[in-house]
Amino acid sequence: MRVISGLFDTHQAARDAVHALEEAGVSSDHISLVSNNAEGEHDVGDAAAGGAGIGAALGGAGGLLAGLGALAIPGIGPVVAGGWLASTLLGAAAGAAVGGAAGGIVGALTEAGISEADAHVYAEGIRRGGTLVTARVSEDEVDAAAAILRQSGHVDISERRSAFEDTGWAGFSDDTDPLTADEVREHRASYAVVPPVFPGLGRS
Repeated sequence: MRVISGLFDTHQAARDAVHALEEAGVSSDHISLVSNNAEGEHDVGDAAAGGAGIGAALGGAGGLLAGLGALAIPGIGPVVAGGWLASTLLGAAAGAAVGGAAGGIVGALTEAGISEADAHVYAEGIRRGGTLVTARVSEDEVDAAAAILRQSGHVDISERRSAFEDTGWAGFSDDTDPLTADEVREHRASYAVVPPVFPGLGRS
């Protein structure tokens, strides 16, 4: 099996990608989603209140998105998560991370088969308000799954790494303070795409 991943700046784009993967025949058991929830915008129900509901939510019926639960990840803060990666993240949420690539979210991602360099960017991307979608697929499904994530609008990971590094960022750390809701909103706003304006178009 191969792991295909995509970082999205909006939760909705990530949800659309998950739906598209499921419609393409990728089992919900092989898809994961981890989304920043610093603003408390994702309602996962009373069962997940206080970060205690993810264990029950992971067994939810109706596809991956019906089984999202809440937890807190060191260095990131509150997230909603579901799928095969979420069970690994429970260790980080419980304080079992031992630091560096061996523990926490970076450790979970590298254990899943993602390069350490990319894992740091994905973790920082979630910290700054993004949503990560990962899928475990067979070799003959790789191209189709990658195309779905690309067409759903995933972030160019190389460009995002460069953008982070331009601000002095050198890597994700579990010891970093989570961002506030206002800081997350500022980051999301900075990534918003402004449509180009073409002179003469739309004028009568």
